[in-house]
Amino acid sequence: MPATNILVLGASGLIGRYVTDELRARGFQVVGVARHFSSSQKVSALDLELPVMSMDAAALAQLLRTHDVDLIVNCLGVLQDGPGSDTQAVHRDFVARLLEAISDSGRTIRLVHISIPGTADEDRTAFSTTKREAERLIAASGIPYAILRPGFVIAPAAYGGSAMLRALAALPVDLPAGEAGMPFQPVAVEDIAATIAWLAGRDVADESVRAVTWDLMQPQPISLGGVIDQFRWSFGTAKQLRITPPSFLIDLGARLGDLSSRLGWTPPLRSTAIAELRRGVTGDPAAWMATTGIVPKTIAQAVGGHPATIQDKWFARLFLIKALIIASLVLFWVASGFIALVISYDAAADILSAHHFPPTLVAPVTVLTSLMDISIGVLIAFRRTVAFGLIAGIIASLGYMVVAAILTPDLWIEPLGALVKTGPAIVLMLVALTTLDNR
Repeated sequence: MPATNILVLGASGLIGRYVTDELRARGFQVVGVARHFSSSQKVSALDLELPVMSMDAAALAQLLRTHDVDLIVNCLGVLQDGPGSDTQAVHRDFVARLLEAISDSGRTIRLVHISIPGTADEDRTAFSTTKREAERLIAASGIPYAILRPGFVIAPAAYGGSAMLRALAALPVDLPAGEAGMPFQPVAVEDIAATIAWLAGRDVADESVRAVTWDLMQPQPISLGGVIDQFRWSFGTAKQLRITPPSFLIDLGARLGDLSSRLGWTPPLRSTAIAELRRGVTGDPAAWMATTGIVPKTIAQAVGGHPATIQDKWFARLFLIKALIIASLVLFWVASGFIALVISYDAAADILSAHHFPPTLVAPVTVLTSLMDISIGVLIAFRRTVAFGLIAGIIASLGYMVVAAILTPDLWIEPLGALVKTGPAIVLMLVALTTLDNR
């Protein structure tokens, strides 16, 4: 029988969120599962926040039975190993437990697994090798399955790599010729959703689609530079002058991205992303198109079908600058505290002494305020505590301004305008605070 009840794993992601909403619009009963939904994403009582990565096979089997699941769409994935991200655990180990759960559920369930294009001999990263291991497990399981290998996904939303390409299109920056020339076949997220809906409408006993592996992408060849050019036309930036950085700066940015991932951030520019980008995105969608009858949208249709709004342009321009804002605020707070505590301690203490602070309080106040500044910088550096750090920085800055106005008003008119510059720093922290959301 065709599927009526569908479970989407990773329903808060780029593909998972769109597929969940689209399948519901097509009349399917869809349970969307994610570790966390933003408040704007959780639109249904069937959007469930569950710690699926820590669930064993028995708990997963019970989940399948509880919701009478006929079809599972597995969109779970992480780009790179790091704090809170384990490619082996997410891509291989979880799929092994999921396959066991499907077998133990007592139900006939088709698994639609979102994988990556390419072949095993091209795999060079933990991301791609673990994805391929999951494919092998699924193929050997004996259950009905469809492994979908989408190209570069074009969607109305933008996270990670898709956001980075939009940023490159919006800013006066170009990629080096080597990277820009890599093959990069895209696919519209609408075509991914249409494929899953088509599979859901097929009888699970239909041998022609019992075990399939399809590349999902436009058949027309195109380069990474060509994809970015299409976004430039959408943003109206196609004719602006651009600077092309050398390749080593891209590698440096990837190393800095790897470093920031140790602090809990998930930047799109990391070593795995660059390795996969330089591998290219290619495949042969002929079997998919012939079986389903779907004619995939071209990049021009996918991007041109969603003309850039002012919201799109602002997001694209701010996406990479957001990282610069966070990094500059970390350096600002840590450096200001370190200078006052170590390099210019006497000068900082003399300011308090000159304004008639009790001698017994000069040293403690100097040390405590310096340590507070350093602590604020450290809090901002870590993704988990960045919001608290920014709020603390705003409060501390306002406190410095008020105390200075009462006790040391002459500092407001000193030549370098240190206190006057605190106002723009507060505004910058407000900008950082309002752009923290990733999805």
